[in-house]
Amino acid sequence: MAQATKEKIISKMENELSANIVEVIDDSWKHAGHAAAGGGGHYTLYVVSEQFEGVSLLNRNRMVFDVLREEIGGEIHALVIKAKTAQEVAKP
Repeated sequence: MAQATKEKIISKMENELSANIVEVIDDSWKHAGHAAAGGGGHYTLYVVSEQFEGVSLLNRNRMVFDVLREEIGGEIHALVIKAKTAQEVAKP
């Protein structure tokens, strides 16, 4: 299920946020034994999209959560979001 969820996240980021770069790391193993560990995965999402240009970090997170609203609380229990523009990534 984790691989299918990762692929779904990637697809949604590419299709709905026109993401240039999407990386999804499954961090669920870090939460083994956690009370809610069986209720969905723990993921870190690194996403680069020009749609984030001029958008605050809080609103970038809202954009990502809006795209993944069907998965949050189900397939996704916890999500760390690192949302950037291509220009931010290119800065030294």
